[in-house]
Amino acid sequence: MVKRIGGQRRKTRAKFSKNYKEKGKISIRRFLQSFQAGEKVILKAEPAYQQGMYFPRFHGKEGIIQGKQGACYQVRVLDGNKEKTIIIHPVHLRKA
Repeated sequence: MVKRIGGQRRKTRAKFSKNYKEKGKISIRRFLQSFQAGEKVILKAEPAYQQGMYFPRFHGKEGIIQGKQGACYQVRVLDGNKEKTIIIHPVHLRKA
């Protein structure tokens, strides 16, 4: 058999890259932001922090917060016509 090449961040060089003005330290405010259940959020990855990151297919999508799981949030996202629940760290979420 042929070995599978690449991991979850394969082919994401342009998708997860930052603008040169945004580079630098990550804001502590983004880490500590909180959301309520039912709130709409946009999935925008913080490339400097890989923990709690979602699969690249969902980048830029809008989702709805379902609840909290540890330090992360459960977000309901539409993938085509199918609803999926993703667990995402708040640093990768923006309020819609």
